[in-house]
Amino acid sequence: MNRGVLAIMRGLMPNRPLSQLEAMRIAELQAMRLLEISGCDHAPVPDRVVTKVPKILVKRLTPWPVSGATDWAKGTWVIALNGNESRRRQRFTLAHEFKHILDYRYIDIAYPATSSMSHHERAEAVCDYFAGCLLVPRRWLKAAWGNGVQQPRALADTFDVSSAAIQTRLLQTGLTFQTERCLDSAQFRFHRRSELLIATT
Repeated sequence: MNRGVLAIMRGLMPNRPLSQLEAMRIAELQAMRLLEISGCDHAPVPDRVVTKVPKILVKRLTPWPVSGATDWAKGTWVIALNGNESRRRQRFTLAHEFKHILDYRYIDIAYPATSSMSHHERAEAVCDYFAGCLLVPRRWLKAAWGNGVQQPRALADTFDVSSAAIQTRLLQTGLTFQTERCLDSAQFRFHRRSELLIATT
């Protein structure tokens, strides 16, 4: 894998404050670029797209009080995962923590607090979105759906992710919808705007 992969990925990130929709779009572009660099073109996305990036070391710790954490130590990014959690949860956490690494240089600028979300909440939401885009790419999910794989459990098996991750991606890509009564009004408006401003063919 190209040794400049972190620089390439970070090059997609503007050094300025971002709206949440813009931040999510950039996260998706980064996920697509990582898949391209790694030569991965079908599901499930292997862990190696992250673990083989130079200067990345993954440790699975038991016991461990959180799902994941990231630290810079001795010239290497160390991603610590909770070894007691399910393999699929660990896959999602691995991708989530990798986005934190990509954001490291921009974290104090990119995600200023808003009236509805703190700086921390914004950053965590974008990292979750990146993980979903990496493990369940939009075009692959729509292709699977178009080929008749539409049950959440079957899709979760296809992409090797949790059912919750699949349900979230189905909402984000507009393949399924929650009714307004199941969401508070702000969440519903956000999902609707995401369909309009983030969705691609």
